[in-house]
Amino acid sequence: MEVVLRIIIGVSITVILIVCGLFSLQMQGKLKEAEGFFLSALQEAKEGFGERDPHVASACNNLAELYRVIKAFDKAEPLYLEAINILEETVGRDDIRVGSALHNLGQFYLVQRKLEEARNFYEIKGRVLGLSHTDYADTMYHLGMVLYLQGKEKDAEALILDSIRILEERGQEESILYLRRLRYLAQGWSSLETINAAEGLALTLQAAGNLKEAQELLERCLDARKTLLPDDHIQIGENMLHIARLGMLKANRLRKTDTSEAIAELDRAKDRLNDSIRIAQIFLDKLMKQRGKRQSESEGAKKNGREALVILLQSFDALGFLEITKKELRELTDGHSSVVEAENALLRCISAYKRFGTERSISDAREVKAEYLSCLKHLASLISDNATDRTQQSRGINLQDINEEIKRLEAEVSPRRKRN
Repeated sequence: MEVVLRIIIGVSITVILIVCGLFSLQMQGKLKEAEGFFLSALQEAKEGFGERDPHVASACNNLAELYRVIKAFDKAEPLYLEAINILEETVGRDDIRVGSALHNLGQFYLVQRKLEEARNFYEIKGRVLGLSHTDYADTMYHLGMVLYLQGKEKDAEALILDSIRILEERGQEESILYLRRLRYLAQGWSSLETINAAEGLALTLQAAGNLKEAQELLERCLDARKTLLPDDHIQIGENMLHIARLGMLKANRLRKTDTSEAIAELDRAKDRLNDSIRIAQIFLDKLMKQRGKRQSESEGAKKNGREALVILLQSFDALGFLEITKKELRELTDGHSSVVEAENALLRCISAYKRFGTERSISDAREVKAEYLSCLKHLASLISDNATDRTQQSRGINLQDINEEIKRLEAEVSPRRKRN
């Protein structure tokens, strides 16, 4: 029994990791491996607990979540329904686990833009938990937010008002949650808070594989930010980085069916990355000039500097990966390619760290070092796989020095390293 429990718990954690790291898994081709693990966990649960046990329902739900992520919707739906049936039969319809299972099925329909089906199961969840349950209020609020972002303001307003009413009935009129929902309802796209919420939704849709819907939202976020912020604001640069990464995912989908369109997607993504790099560099240049005029620096300025440097390093790293992908695609079309552009992007990443990371409050940040480490590893791998000794020497690249720097940084960013 303990073995089965560990498997089921491990599966639940793996679902989260797959959703959050879908970009990496798609590139590495490990989704089939994950599917096999989930199927094994379901079989183990049936053998260990019996066919109609809540643990089996949990395993069904986990496997369904994976199928949702990889857009195998025909396989996911019956598993969601089976999980609900087992739970209703074993723990009763009013159990919180049934409500959670109904919520998952609602999210499944929501991802497919089957809003009527999604709303139906959200409302069933409300009847299971009770229309005054705070969890039901959260469900109504999030569905309302999605409808609002799709331009269905009236439907969205009704749902969000219902969510607010539930909080009022529970005496939470002064809570941050209550005030936030009121602001969201009132502000629309004129608020950075709303734009940030929309961007979060877009990244969730991207992780679920809905690239078209995600791109539409990200582009809308970018347009809205440009009306509220200066052209060189770091949030605009970060938004462009997100759009570029999504374009790289689209190119990866196209590489086997339409090579020329895949390259075109990469070219568009490259333009976004160059814009993100330009904005982050401008932001950091301004920050360094301001720092030179002041004897001390505020915590807010240090935080902004760290965030901007992370975005800059991520953009260079993504640009290196983009150039490698383009190299592979060009080899398919004309047989000629070069790693020079990828090397250039990664070398620029390293130069940026050395230039803008001179302030210890910025360069010593764990998240900054982690991005710098990623650039170094990608450069080392690229050199090992492609470059000749002559090429390395002519470009002043010393692979041994890079590997030593990698080892040093790995020790510094390791979670086991004691923090002062």
